[in-house]
Amino acid sequence: MTDVPATVLSAPQPQARRWPFLVAGAVAVAVAIAVGEIAAGLFGGAPSLVLAIGSLVIDLQPAGAKELVVSLFGTNDKLALNIVILVVALTIGGLLGLVARTSFTRAAAAFMVFGAVALFASLRLGLDSPFLSVLTVALAVGAAILTLRRLVDAAEGRVAASVPSSSMPDWDRRRFLILSGSLAAGAIVVGSVGRALLQGSRSEAPASLSLPASGLSPAPLTPDISLPVEGITPIVVPNDRFYRIDTALIVPRVNVATWSLTLSGMVEREVSLTFDELAAMSIFEQYVTIACVSNEVGGDLVGNALWRGVHLREVLALAGVKPEASQIVGRSVDGFTVGFPTAWAMDPARDPMIALGMNGELLPIEHGYPARLIVPGLYGYVSATKWLAEIELTTLDAFDAYWIPRGWAKEAPILTQSRIDVPRNGAAVSVGPLAIAGVAWAPDRGVSKVEVRVDGGEWLPATQSTEISNATWVQWRRGWDATPGDHAIAVRATDGRGEVQTEQQSPPAPDGARGYHTIRVRAN
Repeated sequence: MTDVPATVLSAPQPQARRWPFLVAGAVAVAVAIAVGEIAAGLFGGAPSLVLAIGSLVIDLQPAGAKELVVSLFGTNDKLALNIVILVVALTIGGLLGLVARTSFTRAAAAFMVFGAVALFASLRLGLDSPFLSVLTVALAVGAAILTLRRLVDAAEGRVAASVPSSSMPDWDRRRFLILSGSLAAGAIVVGSVGRALLQGSRSEAPASLSLPASGLSPAPLTPDISLPVEGITPIVVPNDRFYRIDTALIVPRVNVATWSLTLSGMVEREVSLTFDELAAMSIFEQYVTIACVSNEVGGDLVGNALWRGVHLREVLALAGVKPEASQIVGRSVDGFTVGFPTAWAMDPARDPMIALGMNGELLPIEHGYPARLIVPGLYGYVSATKWLAEIELTTLDAFDAYWIPRGWAKEAPILTQSRIDVPRNGAAVSVGPLAIAGVAWAPDRGVSKVEVRVDGGEWLPATQSTEISNATWVQWRRGWDATPGDHAIAVRATDGRGEVQTEQQSPPAPDGARGYHTIRVRAN
């Protein structure tokens, strides 16, 4: 065997040694994230770095991003954003690990810069304690730099100089893998515990708080309100199945004991109401169908519920709305805003409300506890403020709510829409009698007619359930004798004013999706 010079054995192998530095940087970022998560979970007012950055990303998103994300992920959009943030952060960390291979000082400085960005993100909304924000970011950045230093030393073989040089490479590799793996596993455990604590602290309303009794409720639902078709969407969607689309990566923590609703702006007098004061007002219930403007044709970002709360007009009367106020702005505890015309709320044809309850329960945390706006006939992004903290009276020209600068329409009545629930798109069905069924909505105009078309033929009327009110959707059903082969089935609705749902297709932006919901099935 030919002897190999020692200088060759000890020569650096840059390409083979890059991976430990990539791992070192990624683990350092994981440790920083874990520090932020556990701090946020243990101490109210401390920021989660992931959520802070996520909120910043949401606020800086370009026009069209909301539509794309919701179309791809639906109600899992927040989970998807969390995952993307983690992947991007770990990737950046890996790159900084490579920087540390040649200049640890530059890598440490970059961690400090990213810490400053996270601090800015956590402070800009004023939801977290400034002191705890600074402390959390400082600890997270410090832990990341210390982790990076330790792992870089391990990657360079500085931590075991007493080991015989002949065994250094294999021993260093094992030591590095054990050290980095342990730190990564610890970060995952600590971060997961922190996130669980954080979510748990924001997932339950106080047990001592009860739903105020309603003095005026709609008549009990009769059998003709629903159609007996298996697989059709229920007329009243249960709370745990009701869609949720908003900008909050995690539901805001609201202490009802200190919470109040403020009425401000163009009013005769500023008013502040506690939960108990709201609950002591005239309470009523109504069924209202609400929808997200991001809902695609045939999508499920729409639902009907029994809402309990107070009349918005009665609350506004306490403050005295000035005649020149043309816009009502709802502001959430996390700073999110909506805006809709004052005239819409004042129209006696509808009854907008501040909801405190949903389907016979206290308003669920994820749906806006302790109070939210429900405005019949308007898409949620201009009306349905969750976690309501303020109602400001202003003008339509003076203020643009959250989504308006991002390319969405300022005035957004819910469009007439219909959907096929049964059969499902792409289903294989049996030849012979078949039920085609679904839901249709046009709040607050009501639905006067639903029609079904098969393979481009004539429009055939469907049987409708009895409408609860013109603010709610209806179920519909049409019988069909399926013949062998592939078929296209379409549906359209006509609202209470006689206007037929448009066939012309359009994306959700800027004011709602248009077109007929069409499915394809194969009968055999």
